[in-house]
Amino acid sequence: MKKFLVTIFSVMSFVAVSGFIVSATEAQAAPFKVGPKKCQECHTAEAEVWKGTAHFKSYKDIHKHDKADAIVEAVGDKRMKRSETCTICHYSEEQKDAGDKPKQVAGPSCESCHGAASDWINIHNDYGKGVKREDEPAAHKAERIAKAEAAGMIRPDKLFDVASNCMACHGLARDELEAKDAAAMLDAGHPLKPEFELVSYSQGTVRHRFYPPDVTVNKEMTPAELSQLYVVGQAAALVSAKQAMSKSDHANYKAAQEKRIATATAALDAVKGQVPEAAALLADPSVANGRALAAAVKGKDLTGAVGGMLPKDRK
Repeated sequence: MKKFLVTIFSVMSFVAVSGFIVSATEAQAAPFKVGPKKCQECHTAEAEVWKGTAHFKSYKDIHKHDKADAIVEAVGDKRMKRSETCTICHYSEEQKDAGDKPKQVAGPSCESCHGAASDWINIHNDYGKGVKREDEPAAHKAERIAKAEAAGMIRPDKLFDVASNCMACHGLARDELEAKDAAAMLDAGHPLKPEFELVSYSQGTVRHRFYPPDVTVNKEMTPAELSQLYVVGQAAALVSAKQAMSKSDHANYKAAQEKRIATATAALDAVKGQVPEAAALLADPSVANGRALAAAVKGKDLTGAVGGMLPKDRK
């Protein structure tokens, strides 16, 4: 009996310790942000555009906002730059490796939109042994892109996913943000602007479209491309707002999400005759249906349906 109990205890101890080891390994295996400097090594033109944005400038001044201290205090923290809640949207972090402590280094930057890069940046930068970017064979490029996406990279042509990152922060709807903190932030004066719209924002000061053959030109979108982007942005807003509705019962929070839903519904209603996927998304506002819509609008000119909804001002 004593031997049996010793054996059982040993097994239980092994399971407990093994479980701890697995959990620790899984935690370390999570992708982390490497910081904007890594991206700037190659994307110099894009980095210069970023340096002229409110995202870049916010690192030095957002914590000086007249309501910042009250908002930080409302979520139980003392300093904005040390607040995990504020870091969710307002700051970019940097780590050298998985075991390194994250360090805030900038305002929202590359990985805020394109995903934590630890698992994909080396893949993204590999054009082949001894091969320069401009000489990369087409087959190698296609394989590199596929592998980078599989490792977590959100590429610029994955518009719904990029838009979803924007909508999650600007709609105060990030999964990591707890309901009680969202409510406390609003009560302390944190803004929530349901009128946030992707075309105005992304094609204003943030625009960085440097594509071959002339990578020195920051290309503007055509009217057809703007209409596509508008619809995809509204699709992402709809999914974000619908999911956020269940996050909090705060009256102002719900009112803002309802306004986002109404605006998105109007845009999707306008194009569902040309794009059946819009009707499917309205019936079931899911990520899968949002991605399907984004794929369906590629190459379509939707200006006749939503041209009048496009913003005239770009920020």
